[in-house]
Amino acid sequence: MTSYSLLATAGLARRRLLLASLCAGIAALAAIGLLAVSGWFLTAAALAGSAGYAAATAFNYLVPSAAIRLLAIVRTLSRYGERLLSHKVALEGMADLRGSLFQKLAAQDSRHAPDTSPGEASTRLIDDVEALEDLVIRQPARDAAVVSGLVSLALVAFAGWPALLFLAAMMAGLPFLFRRISTRLTQAPAEEAAAALGDLRIRYVELAGSRAEIAAYGLADQALAELEPASTRLDRARACLFRAEAVQAALLSLYGAVAVAGVLMLARASAPMVALAILATASAVEALGGLSRSLLRRASLQAGLRRIASLNALDATVRGPAPRQPLPLALGSRRFKPGARIAITGPSGSGKTRVLLAFSGMQTPVATLTCGDRPLNSLAPEILNGQFSLSPQDAPMLIGTVADNLRLSRPGVTEAEMWEALEVVQLDLRIRRHEGGLDMAVSEGGGILSGGERKRLSLARALLSQRPWLLLDEPSEGLDSATESALVKSLGAWLDRTGTGLVLVSHRKAPLALCAERIDVTDLH
Repeated sequence: MTSYSLLATAGLARRRLLLASLCAGIAALAAIGLLAVSGWFLTAAALAGSAGYAAATAFNYLVPSAAIRLLAIVRTLSRYGERLLSHKVALEGMADLRGSLFQKLAAQDSRHAPDTSPGEASTRLIDDVEALEDLVIRQPARDAAVVSGLVSLALVAFAGWPALLFLAAMMAGLPFLFRRISTRLTQAPAEEAAAALGDLRIRYVELAGSRAEIAAYGLADQALAELEPASTRLDRARACLFRAEAVQAALLSLYGAVAVAGVLMLARASAPMVALAILATASAVEALGGLSRSLLRRASLQAGLRRIASLNALDATVRGPAPRQPLPLALGSRRFKPGARIAITGPSGSGKTRVLLAFSGMQTPVATLTCGDRPLNSLAPEILNGQFSLSPQDAPMLIGTVADNLRLSRPGVTEAEMWEALEVVQLDLRIRRHEGGLDMAVSEGGGILSGGERKRLSLARALLSQRPWLLLDEPSEGLDSATESALVKSLGAWLDRTGTGLVLVSHRKAPLALCAERIDVTDLH
């Protein structure tokens, strides 16, 4: 993956970094000029002083000293501009990239998309994008290294052709040599570190989801013990990468010493020009050393960059509005008209929830299920999305407010519609009593809402989506009998009024009264 393709992967045009690269190039020129002029100035001043009083008094030190001050100021300002502009471009680009990758993940058909855990998804959207961000920030430095190398060659030319050819050969071999070294030293530990970090994040996310139980039962030590192998594995891999970086730094210092010694031995010029050539050589090797460190960093991030490229290649076509014309359903050999109310029965673990997830397009069906006389597998996700609204058994909440969670149902939902839905699910009084009302804070785990209240908030969200079919999985779980009775009564009235169809899974008797049709899940296979 070339530097240009890296920028394209990040959604960044090379021209957006052009100004930052220009500042970096000016800073590199100023740094080389500063060293070269300083070396020439000191050497010439020393020679003038040793030549006697007349030569010393005739020596013009004002021009070179002013040039040194000017170059120092230019280098400082240019370096500041390069850092400011490159970070601005990188941060803006990475924000756009994260949004684009999330959109592409969300647009995938859940029935056929890879089963990506929350930990793995967060690794791709956070750690891998941060790795790409680092490489984007380093892009101007790579451009500046090329400028630095060319200018250094021009300055060394004043010391003679042998020194120039020697330095050109050394500079040409440096990137190739360190690319080989970086790949050899970092490829295996980098892949190991990426795998260990992904495993650690996955385990951490899983344990964080059970933090209440871990605290309640005093399982913190066991949780830490479960994280320790992945953490140790990650530490070992990172230690190998740090050692590789130290080896590279040592080799770079040795390489620079060889380059300086070679230029010194081959130089054919006056002492001031030799000093200029030596310092220009040191500056060139240092600048190319930054390029070499970038190669090391890039070699250690190849796995993450490949993951980003695989996500970036996904299709994120924005589909048109989902059709909402009610379609008939068929479960096994039985056919149901739009508006029918169907209860799926069967023992625990028999696959009732799997049927609801298949209708919602979240899983591949294992039973004979059709919608509109077509098998579910042959229907596009937007068709299923336009027909079914699911309130799952484990109701996920968005971090925000009650209103934020209800607005997920569909665009343009009004507060009046929110209160109507909350009244149907018997949650309106609870929300009204809170000082925040619809702005009541909700965390990922529901915050101060109980399990039954989260379930009913999820149900209200499903009602607001206004789909032809409502899929409910244990809608009254966690409710007392009085609240359950009131919920069943109001929900039945809402179904009568809207003509919405219902596919219900429940182990409790009260909700089953909503359904005129029942089918055993074992009859669907």
